[in-house]
Amino acid sequence: MAVKRVKPTTPGRRQARFDDFVDITKTTPEKRLVKAKKKISGRNSQGRITIRHRGGGVKRALRIIDFKRDKYDIPAKVASIEYDPNRGARIALLHYADGEKRYIISPIGLKVGETILSSRKKIEIKAGNALPVKFLIAGVDIYNVELEPGFGAKIARGAGNSVQVMGVEDKYAQIKMPSGEIRLIKKECMCTVGQASNPDKRHIKLGSAGRKRKLGWRPVVRGTAMNPVDHPHGGGEGNQPIGLKHPKTPWGKPALGVKTRKKNRPSDKLIIRRKSSKKKR
Repeated sequence: MAVKRVKPTTPGRRQARFDDFVDITKTTPEKRLVKAKKKISGRNSQGRITIRHRGGGVKRALRIIDFKRDKYDIPAKVASIEYDPNRGARIALLHYADGEKRYIISPIGLKVGETILSSRKKIEIKAGNALPVKFLIAGVDIYNVELEPGFGAKIARGAGNSVQVMGVEDKYAQIKMPSGEIRLIKKECMCTVGQASNPDKRHIKLGSAGRKRKLGWRPVVRGTAMNPVDHPHGGGEGNQPIGLKHPKTPWGKPALGVKTRKKNRPSDKLIIRRKSSKKKR
């Protein structure tokens, strides 16, 4: 993928950056691997808004993605590389030798016509192949990684994401997360070799409020622009600072950079090194 610009006919288009979709080989999804997506607009099962600023957006369907890669030792041919409106990475349609079809998250460099494999045994370390972490050597990039064997991939599924294998010892494998955190996972966890496709997704700029609305995001109002009754940051004549020792949410809880991870979680013992608080420039 590459990012393209267009003629600056409006202020929004001047700033915008678009996806050129040159890597897409098929525009219509596989009918049997698509299901309806219900819009919930940030509401929970009781109908109350739990995520603000959501609503509207373009209608889209869900692609059924195989996150478990549990069709073992059956070769699959890559039939197409497709766009998925529900994620940044591309998806690949696989035709298995027994006739079944499945979608997976495509790695960088995967081409139509290639054959890939998923196995619980030691197989070739090739982009798109899925196997347990215990068969990998240090330094290999992987994505679509399970946290618990058989529960499906949870780690490194977004566009351009990958984690690095640091080594395998005893029951666990050490992996380095994109944040710099080093943690342990069970060595029987499945993963896919390579890096998730579409790394240039982060360079796309919406440029206009209309494109934001089409993605399902409603307008966001600053707390300092509100009245004191509506937000702790509100009030004052003209443009005022928040006037508090620390920023707060509309409900008075600490906000902006506050750590939300609960203390003494059972998984704390599996984290060897926390993520860096400051990114290196």
